[in-house]
Amino acid sequence: MFKKILIANRGEIALRVIRTCKEMGIKTVAVYSKADEESLHVRFADEAVCIGPAPSSESYLKMPNIIAAAEITNADAIHPGYGFLSENAKFSNLCEEHNIKFIGATGKMIDQMGDKANAKSTMIAAGVPCVPGSEGVIKDFEECEKLAVETGYPVMLKASAGGGGKGMRAVWKQEDLKEAWDSARQESKAAFGNDDMYMEKLIEEPRHIEIQIVGDSYGKACHLSERDCSVQRRHQKLTEETPSPFMTDELREAMGNAAVKAAEYIKYEGAGTVEFLVDKHRNFYFMEMNTRIQVEHPITEEVVNYDLIREQILVAAGVPISGKNYYPKLHSIECRINAEDPHNNFRPAPGKVTTFHAPGGHGVRMDTHVYAGYMIPPNYDSMIAKLIVTAQTREEAINKMKRALDEFVIEGIKTTIPFHRQLMDHPDYVAGNYTTKFMEDFEMKA
Repeated sequence: MFKKILIANRGEIALRVIRTCKEMGIKTVAVYSKADEESLHVRFADEAVCIGPAPSSESYLKMPNIIAAAEITNADAIHPGYGFLSENAKFSNLCEEHNIKFIGATGKMIDQMGDKANAKSTMIAAGVPCVPGSEGVIKDFEECEKLAVETGYPVMLKASAGGGGKGMRAVWKQEDLKEAWDSARQESKAAFGNDDMYMEKLIEEPRHIEIQIVGDSYGKACHLSERDCSVQRRHQKLTEETPSPFMTDELREAMGNAAVKAAEYIKYEGAGTVEFLVDKHRNFYFMEMNTRIQVEHPITEEVVNYDLIREQILVAAGVPISGKNYYPKLHSIECRINAEDPHNNFRPAPGKVTTFHAPGGHGVRMDTHVYAGYMIPPNYDSMIAKLIVTAQTREEAINKMKRALDEFVIEGIKTTIPFHRQLMDHPDYVAGNYTTKFMEDFEMKA
């Protein structure tokens, strides 16, 4: 087992990893930028190393600084959390070169699944259902035009190196294709330094349902059932729940088997998520695979009583998994609390938190690095907390979330708490009747 793990991340996920390491008797090293000197992950780690100034490019994305921090503290493993370098093949390979275990996928696996066009062709070979469209990168606009006709409108153009909605364009008719092609490539080039595009059939009334999987270094994988992440704004998830209100036992079994097949085909090692689009007829299609821990992993932990970070560490240390699949026994909902103003088009709202009172009680979990007096920097993602509730039924979970949101007090900044409180009363959400288009018609009340 590892003696010391460096956490190459910040905020709530860094703190989350530190907690599990402490329970396992493993020493921890926090890294931080100058903007994060007062963050809780710095305070609660056994050691902390400053790796640069506030901008991510000069700190949390600076590979030589992180490797140097691991070497000077004698860390024998690095946990990347999510975001930053968690799905960076070069960083995974760099850790291996320096004899430091990367707690995550190998560089080869990240390359295989991180590029969306590559991932799709791999999944077709594995026999996993995929959305009709191009089998790889589209070479030019002429091929794009031909494919669109073959696939049938509406189609979705996607950046091969994309994420977070960048380089994505829905096209409903042929005359709009050229403009969408040009603007998607331009946006992708600016965001990722790569303008490769691929195309898929646009799935109407889609739900975004993902399957949590874990694979070990012996080629065996298991799944831990689904999470419904359909409530999104600009392709960014706002709330997640498990089990999905749209799910049937047959669909769960089929999607779980497909996710395990995908993981075992590439001999996947670690915790990962196979993401699917599910249409209104409950046909499901592979969308992408995230080769890391997800923001929303706590809801899975709550319904199957399983520490995913602990399992990541055990798998990385060479411990085999049991191989059995897990099914939800309870219902859990997560609300992402962001430092944003929901009454002002979710505009980022960094600043000083003057009052912070976290909700409590049975079935309420809070993952956060924020406290009264904490200064939220403008340099990073705006998520400041995850509020997770768990109950016997979905109706009980919604009522528990309402109570917890009413109890949650953050002053000094604007947050998305009012949005989530209104969401929990929305008749379509309460009925479980929502798709990825839900937010297009959602209006905040004053």
